[in-house]
Amino acid sequence: MSDYQHEVEELERESATAARLFDVRRIIGGLFVVYGVIVTIAGITASDADLKKAQDININLWTGLGMLVLGLFFLVWLKLRPTVPPTAEELRAAAGDGPAED
Repeated sequence: MSDYQHEVEELERESATAARLFDVRRIIGGLFVVYGVIVTIAGITASDADLKKAQDININLWTGLGMLVLGLFFLVWLKLRPTVPPTAEELRAAAGDGPAED
């Protein structure tokens, strides 16, 4: 193989790594899990006065658990269906150049 082909393959590997690293599902899922843990802890440690303000419904606990579930959903979704970056041929076809001729 030529040096050009090796460079293209290396760039495709780097592109795949970047696509997996900056997947929006990872960011959203991670943030929801972190905030869900914080809000859940706030709900567990809620005082009687806090519960009385919310008509005896522990809103922080339920919201935190909901956020945890949503965050875990995004992370499981990411694990089950990882991002596949487009190949060079797909990018050329999308640009309208058609298949490359050697």
